[in-house]
Amino acid sequence: MTLIRSTLLIFLVTFCTCIYTQPAFDSVKFFHEEKPLVLKLTTDISNLISGKQKDVSQNALFSCKLPDSSELKENITITVRGHMRRSICNVPPVKLNFKKSPRLSSLNSLKLVTVCRGGAFDGQLLLKEYLVYKIFNLLTDKSFRVRLVNLTYEDTKERKKPMIWDAFFVEDVDALAKREKCKELNNIKTNSELTDRKQMTLVNLFEFMIGNTDWSVPNNHNIKLLKSKKDSLQRPIPVPYDFDYSGLVNAEYATPDPIMNVESVLTRVYRGFPRKMEELQEAILVFNKQKESIYALIKNFAPLSSRNKSEMTDYLDDFYKIINKPSEVKYYFIDNARTQ
Repeated sequence: MTLIRSTLLIFLVTFCTCIYTQPAFDSVKFFHEEKPLVLKLTTDISNLISGKQKDVSQNALFSCKLPDSSELKENITITVRGHMRRSICNVPPVKLNFKKSPRLSSLNSLKLVTVCRGGAFDGQLLLKEYLVYKIFNLLTDKSFRVRLVNLTYEDTKERKKPMIWDAFFVEDVDALAKREKCKELNNIKTNSELTDRKQMTLVNLFEFMIGNTDWSVPNNHNIKLLKSKKDSLQRPIPVPYDFDYSGLVNAEYATPDPIMNVESVLTRVYRGFPRKMEELQEAILVFNKQKESIYALIKNFAPLSSRNKSEMTDYLDDFYKIINKPSEVKYYFIDNARTQ
């Protein structure tokens, strides 16, 4: 009888342990879900704000509702990230580290993009940037997936009132590389013309489409490079991210680099090198095939105001007029493309 009881106890402990340690989220399915994740982050907000210029991690409690309505609470660490936004935003963007969390470790670490200064206006800017990521997802699988979040920041010391914002997660680069059967190339100095030509052409046109000049392949700025694990001869694959300085988002703090010689981020500048007309037409076909889906994505995105929907589609209208007029294609992407 004692042996039976001991065996049963071991079984129950093992069974309960297995249940507890099962991942709460599938790292792939997590980004397929369109429903916003309702999340509460409890941390020392004053310390987060005062230390935003330092790459120091601090503890936080991650609380959310699971699909079965049960509540998940796990201790994680968060680290301030970013460049410009960490210096100008009231509460800086952060990266969440789940690696030591039993039920969240499958998520590895994720960037969390939050509103910059609070308020409805900044909330709309964040939603527009979220849509920019979703637009690029429609154009290529070699893109970062995103997940919308209804976020509550709660202060552990109760010195600050809870802050309730929209936010979004950006897929971890290792997860992106894994599903594309690639690996990330870290801090590799290379010219954009030495990357995968087809993908680079698509990225060049996409950045022109959204009016973004805040990126650089040689400087490893807002571009990740992936390398095929199977094909050692394949050139690095460029994947863009961080689009808050784009004209399509049109954040009030966004200003073009003086080297661009334009006064507003709304003015499109093509930063790619020249391409043959055949190469351009191949990429343009991708944009035209996804045009209705892109416009529908914006139109059907309920959290975005009607005014911002109109501004985004009007801005895209100008892009589509350019790419569907051969003389304009030649002017922007061949005759006046960069040469160095």
